[in-house]
Amino acid sequence: MILKDTLQIIVRSQKKDLATLDYGVERENLTAIDLSLPFAILLTGIRRCGKSTLLRQLTQRVANYYYFNFEDTRAINFSVGDFQKLDETFREEYGPTDLYFFDEIQDVPQWELFVRTMLDKRQRFVITGSNASLMSKELGTRLTGRHLKYEIFPFSYREMLAFNHKSPDLASFEEYLRKGGFPDFLKYQNAGILRELFADIVERDIVVRHRLRNAKIVKEMALYLLTNVGNEFSYTTLKQMFHLGSTNSAIAFVSYFEDSYLLFVVPKFDYSLKKQAINPKKIYSVDNGLSSVNSVSFSSDTGRMLENAVFGHLRRHYIEIFYFKGEGECDFLIRDQRKIIAAIQVCYELTEDNKDRELTGLVEALQQFNLPKGLIVTFKQDDRFTIEGREIQVCPAWRWMSNPSF
Repeated sequence: MILKDTLQIIVRSQKKDLATLDYGVERENLTAIDLSLPFAILLTGIRRCGKSTLLRQLTQRVANYYYFNFEDTRAINFSVGDFQKLDETFREEYGPTDLYFFDEIQDVPQWELFVRTMLDKRQRFVITGSNASLMSKELGTRLTGRHLKYEIFPFSYREMLAFNHKSPDLASFEEYLRKGGFPDFLKYQNAGILRELFADIVERDIVVRHRLRNAKIVKEMALYLLTNVGNEFSYTTLKQMFHLGSTNSAIAFVSYFEDSYLLFVVPKFDYSLKKQAINPKKIYSVDNGLSSVNSVSFSSDTGRMLENAVFGHLRRHYIEIFYFKGEGECDFLIRDQRKIIAAIQVCYELTEDNKDRELTGLVEALQQFNLPKGLIVTFKQDDRFTIEGREIQVCPAWRWMSNPSF
């Protein structure tokens, strides 16, 4: 519970502070968001990736709106019963409007009750949150059919170019490959920012939220997976390695990493969901800079850094991503509307020694899913092959990622 007088002070100061924030680099999601729809628009993603900046950009489209940031320390005791007082405060301060901007709402228990009630009154909401599972569960139970979800990630390569006022080329991509896209890190170039971010995610979004008793094991597992980006893993191996009580504990921990947008699991493709569930998985990180700062071995492996960057670019556009393994291997399959639509191989440098292996795995995937062409993303090579009637394009990552038509 919180006093109405306190809410008035917070509301006034927060909106004043919001007006002074830098507009920032225009995010690629911005044009896709339609504020006129009578829905709750959810912006969800990892901490410090720019959700609040995107929200700020959206406020520039409208003349009048309500705004509240629930991570304000003065609002730490805010509960669902305070929404009525907050709404009264909004109307007294700013007059009538039907548009609410709520920042980092996920820590208010049962917040969705207020949002659903107001949606029924034809009000509109833009809501940010840092936990995918929490938001999805609550939205699924209370706001079915009344919300639109947009995932926000650290800067893409194109957004990083705009932020740093640079042009797409090999040099700028090499910088992106190593530093990633977290805005604060790119601005201040202080590795401590990403170390503290990692610690905050593990502690606040995982250990505290899920009431886990052994924070040390959780952190060690997260670091292990960050270090092994692009490699296969199994939940049984994690259970044994970290001396967990059951495989279910390993599954739960990895799901928490995914919910916080820290890590992503990529399954091996199989038409059988049962086989897909038991097959080894691969792990990828949300950002190369975050992985590099927190893992020495990752920062020295340029091949895996490129593979992780390619995954990040794909994940911004698609949710269903798999790897392929038959006689050969292909790094990524993309499924859209229940159909495999693309096969992509990642190779830092094609050589006479590895060319056949890389091409064989890709062509096998193309044949299995009847795809006419495939892509090999490299660091700087550009080439083209035709194999068994299928076109293989070899493209440097900087050119591929800077192409707005992708």
